[in-house]
Amino acid sequence: MFERSRGGENALLIQPHAGGPPAEGVLEEFVELARSAGANVVAMLTARIDKPNPSILIGSGKLDEVKAACEATGADLVLVNHALTPVQERNLEKALQRRVVDRTGLILDIFAQRARSHEGKLQVELAQLRHMATRLVRGWTHLERQRGGSIGLRGPGETQLETDRRLLQKRMDMLQKRLEKVEVQHAQMRRARVRSELPRVALVGYTNAGKSTLFNALTGADAYAADQLFATLDPTVRRIELPGGGVVLADTVGFVRDLPHELVAAFRSTLSEAREADLLLHVIDSSDPLRDERIAQVDAVLHEIGAGDLPQLRVFNKIDRIEGAQPRRDADGGAVWLSARDRLGLDLLREALGERLGLRRVTGLARLPAGAGRLRARLHALRAVREEQPVDDGWLLQLDLPLVEALRLAAQPDGAALRPLLPATAPEHPVESPA
Repeated sequence: MFERSRGGENALLIQPHAGGPPAEGVLEEFVELARSAGANVVAMLTARIDKPNPSILIGSGKLDEVKAACEATGADLVLVNHALTPVQERNLEKALQRRVVDRTGLILDIFAQRARSHEGKLQVELAQLRHMATRLVRGWTHLERQRGGSIGLRGPGETQLETDRRLLQKRMDMLQKRLEKVEVQHAQMRRARVRSELPRVALVGYTNAGKSTLFNALTGADAYAADQLFATLDPTVRRIELPGGGVVLADTVGFVRDLPHELVAAFRSTLSEAREADLLLHVIDSSDPLRDERIAQVDAVLHEIGAGDLPQLRVFNKIDRIEGAQPRRDADGGAVWLSARDRLGLDLLREALGERLGLRRVTGLARLPAGAGRLRARLHALRAVREEQPVDDGWLLQLDLPLVEALRLAAQPDGAALRPLLPATAPEHPVESPA
């Protein structure tokens, strides 16, 4: 047994790797993860592992080196950029006499700090409890004693460990029920957006690629944005106006290499904004030397959550960090290069979005009969009426509205007056958004 430090801010980092040196960018990202969690990195060691030690992951010689480095630097926390089994974590803590946290625990800690919404906090707590459930024995061997001891109460009883597990399971069951309730509410809101026939666009990308900055630039919102990993966790949804009509834009949590599976599972409902979108805006840090690798990692996570087949528009952000780079669209229309921070190239992105979503407008004169008062009110609510003139049997309206809205209104029982304005190639009924 040992007394864990309550500080836990001076961290020694261990980067395991197999064969040659660690992959490019892995060490830098691990340091950023540690700093995002609030740790002060005092030392970093690499550990070549050709065959993982089942009891401590690293070799005994490397363990002695880690122990000496902790003593020399005053580190009271050891972070390992690898998933540790409960046995490995417990044995490392016992040998080092310091708190040991693996990659999954570190990312969970960052998520716990970033969560702001009710749903986000529930998801993080549930993921933490699931991670903790296999690690209850760590540092709690003194609680293996059985309860009881008095006359008439001797016997097996219930160990403190069993009590902890039972209470933990009850809490997890309660959180799961609350999350299911929240998910029902969010599903209802998403269905309402589907009924509005507004196309849905989701921002996805590697963490710290500038998604929230781009979201703020497009929507005028004030979503939190900072130069750190996982700056935003909870999804934010806003309506924006594009040439040709409005769309719903959603900002989602950023991805990272080797994102723990329990986090992907816990945030499946949050990531549904990406899974149910009509178009994904894949935001990429154009100045990142590892951008191709980051693109592949984001695509892998998208496939894991069931969004791998959705159409994408790639947005190469942060061109302000590339000397001489100017905003532009690729010749094939598949990518836009811009700077969200400096608001350069946003018009190109809006134009590309309008084209990819097929936003078209309907204009012309429509003669509404006197009995079409509801349709007239709806057109005014959509701000589609440019001019209006009363006539003997109703109204004569000069209209300008998105094609998708015109299709939906024309399909209503009183929408016959709009049908002559529709293009000949337009479907008879509104196109259903994909589930």
